[in-house]
Amino acid sequence: MKSMGKSMKHATWAETKKRCRLNQADIQMAKELGMKPKSLIKNIPAPKEHWKAPVKVWVRNLYEEKFGKVLRPEKPGPAQNGKQPKKSPNTQQYISDEELPF
Repeated sequence: MKSMGKSMKHATWAETKKRCRLNQADIQMAKELGMKPKSLIKNIPAPKEHWKAPVKVWVRNLYEEKFGKVLRPEKPGPAQNGKQPKKSPNTQQYISDEELPF
């Protein structure tokens, strides 16, 4: 029996991350939902499936329905010998409408 190239049978999380355009937080959410790499790859929308959400959005919606919140990806800061960079007092941080408490 000949192997026909890469099969979805042996899909890895690294391959899934690349093909589905996910970040580490999305992978963590999918794992907590009990998903396997193969199931995520199978749910990549085809070009004619305009109604279907991208895998990233789909995983986040399912996670939010189940747990009530979405994991935030950690942003790596600049490495300054373990010191936090000083923020200027005039710097304003943008808060989206989704993050507002009301």
